[in-house]
This record gives sequence, C-alpha cells and structure tokens, in this order.
Amino acid sequence: MTKISLLPIYIILICVSLYAQNEDEKIIVIGDSLVGKVVNGESVREVIGNVRLSQGNVNVTCNMAIQYLARNEAELIGNVIAKQDSLTLQTEKGYYFGNLKKTKSTSGIILDDTKVVLSADSGQYFFDDAKAYFQTNVILVDSLTTLIADELTYYKNLDKSIAVGNVNINDGSNIIYADTLIHLRKTKFSIADGNVSICNVSDNLTIFGNHLEDDGELKYTLIDKNPVLMQVDTSISKEDVAQTIISIDTLLIKSKVMESFRSGTNVFKATDSVKILRGGFASVNDLTTYYRDDEKIITDKINENAPRPVLWYENSQLMGDSITIFLEEGEIKSLKVDYNSFMLSQNKIFEQRFDQTSSDSVHLYFINNSLERAEFGGKVQSIYFLLDDDVPNGLVKSTAHKAVIVFTENQIDQVRLYGSPTSEYYPEGKVEGLERTFTLPKFVLKENRPLKKDFLMYLQEANE
Repeated sequence: MTKISLLPIYIILICVSLYAQNEDEKIIVIGDSLVGKVVNGESVREVIGNVRLSQGNVNVTCNMAIQYLARNEAELIGNVIAKQDSLTLQTEKGYYFGNLKKTKSTSGIILDDTKVVLSADSGQYFFDDAKAYFQTNVILVDSLTTLIADELTYYKNLDKSIAVGNVNINDGSNIIYADTLIHLRKTKFSIADGNVSICNVSDNLTIFGNHLEDDGELKYTLIDKNPVLMQVDTSISKEDVAQTIISIDTLLIKSKVMESFRSGTNVFKATDSVKILRGGFASVNDLTTYYRDDEKIITDKINENAPRPVLWYENSQLMGDSITIFLEEGEIKSLKVDYNSFMLSQNKIFEQRFDQTSSDSVHLYFINNSLERAEFGGKVQSIYFLLDDDVPNGLVKSTAHKAVIVFTENQIDQVRLYGSPTSEYYPEGKVEGLERTFTLPKFVLKENRPLKKDFLMYLQEANE
C-alpha cells in the first residue's frame, strides 16, 4: 500500500491560513484619485476624494488619506467618520494604526455607540478591545447622567467608565465631585475617591469625604473616609467651602461613616464618633438618623453599654439614651430626651453654679430658636441656684413626679412642680465655695462640645 506524506498538505494549509490572516489585517484605502510616491525610502499613497478605509468590520470615510504601506497605517484628513457595528467616531483629523486596529485624534473627537456620547479634545479608540481613552475636556452623556473629567477610559462592552481629574457626574438630582471615579452605566453604580463631595442642589446639602460609593438603582450612598455633611440655606460651591463663613442656620455633621437612603424614604445616617453643630446647638453621639422629609433628627446609643448622646444648647447640656430634634422649615421647634434624661445649665455670671434636673424624660419647646419651656416627667429631681438681682441667694433641692420650667432669654424664670413635690432650701452661707458638692447622681459635665473651627479643619482635611 502506497504511503502518502501529509506534511506538504499541512504546509500548504498553514500558508493559506497565514496569507488570509495577513490580508485581513492589511488596511485597504480607496478613493477618487491615488498618487504613489516614496518618502524617505518609504512607500506612501495619497488618496484624495471620497476616501474609504476598511479593515475587517472597521470602515472609515474621509476627504483625504495618506497611507503608509509598510507600517500598515494611514493619516486621515477632513470629515473623518469611523464605524464599527453600532459605534461611530467623528473627528476632523485622525490617524489609523492597522496593526493595533486603533484610531487616534488630537483635533477633537466624538464617540457615539447609541448608549453614550463621549467627546474630548483628543482620544484613542481600540476597536478589538472596544475601549476608548479620551483626554482634555472630556464629556460623557447618556440618557440619565453627564460625566465630566480631564481623562476618561470607556469600556464599551462593559458599560464602564474610569474618569480621572476634576471629575463630576450629574444625574439631575445629585452631583458627585472627585479626583477619580469609576462608573458602571448599566447598574448606575459609582465609586469615587479623593476630594469627594456629593451635592443635592434642591436641599442645599453637600457631603464631603475621601471615598464614596453610590448605588443609583438602590438609591444608596456610602461615604466612609472623613465624611462631613453641610446643609445651608443658600447654595455653596465646593471651592468656597474652606473660605466661607458658616451662617447660624448651617447644619454640620461629621462621623466615621455616613449613609444616605433615597428609595421610598429620604434618610441620612451618621455612625461612630458623630458630632453635630447648628447655631447654638451641638451634639456628640454614636448614631444620628436624619429623616429629611419629616424634618426630624434622632441621636441614639449604639448599644446598652455605649455612652449616652449629649446635646448642648447655649449654656445648657442634655443627656439621655435617645434625643430627638423636631424641625420646621429648618428651625428647631422642639426637642425630646427619652430615658435617663439629665439637663444642666451653667450660670452665665457664676460659672461654678449649675442648675440641674434629672428625670425619665424631658421635652423642650422653642420659639424662634430660643428655649421657651422644658417639661420633665417621671422621678424628677432638681437643684436650682437662686439669684436676687444677680446676687447669689442659696439654692433649692426638689423632687416631684413632673416639673415645668419656663425660660426668659434662655435663663430660668419659673419652676413649677407637680405630683407630691418636696423642696429643701440651702442658704447662701452653706453654698458659697461649695457649689460643686451640690450635684445630682447623674451629674456629668462634658467638655467635648463641638466647635465651628473643628468642622472647618475637618472639611479641609477631607479635601486634601
């Protein structure tokens, strides 16, 4: 039986395959006229009029092309339009690299893949990888968002963008600023880092930090590096934050973690080492929940062993297991302290004298941000220092089931006791010099009241 060697057949098939592959990789350029020449030892073709360049599924039209045969490249001039399936690239002048299957332009470029429109002063597109890299004045627009950056890498098949430098993305409700941002268009998920802020224009509310994750589908935002919240009555630009004098109506909150929930509710939550400042009000706590639609702020203990929330108003300090602040059109209308409540007020003239009230709960009422009255309920104990025309006149210790204190200009004007009240008077001779011995069991004077400068320093740190 005759044996036939298969080696020559294999060689022929390989050669045919390589020839077909090489031919497919070569760019083809045709037009109305063609001039061939040799420039610096290199074969060059100038194709003019109704120019068409093709390579596989990539097709380019332009007014003129200069084709470099050995390099498998072409310079494209005038009304350049490149297409691949549903993608279109437009520029006035560009360059096509056949071996890399890439196009490049520094004369302004626009990409449109029917999902997004991407434009910039310069850019490159890799057709095999479906990847764009655009630079300078980059703008990406889709049906819901507009993204601006200095540089942007767009992965068409992944619906993914990586933006760098002066980044901001606007979805109509919120604007995110950052040094870098990763955005997934289909899932509406963004990750931002460096000098981050998210601004809600309608609420004049901005949260600053160094790392942000925003889920557009769940309408959930997380900031867990140096977060600071600022809400003012008038809009404030990100650039002016450090220089702006914060008004009395500005709400400032900082913590280790901040979260925003916008699906069905409009809730903001700050967790761990929370500090709050708004005008004469300040607070330190472990958990703050801000119900923005209901205009209500609640501060709580994280667990049974955690320290109680503390709130200051002017010269008064309140503590309790839970503190709720009720707002109306931005103004504080009332404040409620539940469970183990304790309130002390420092005398403005005699700083060693602290009026004190301990009870199960206390409810404070305000008019034009000034304290009008306080209602104490359940096991009320109190110590109040007396003054006659600003002259000390001893103190009164009392107990009752309920107490109401009326304030004038944030100073105690009347004390009313209800439910088996008892009172004991201590003359001035037994009080002077011994003021700090007259304290209730829950007496704790906190020295860590937040100040405006702390938030300004924190805002600067968050944007460094």
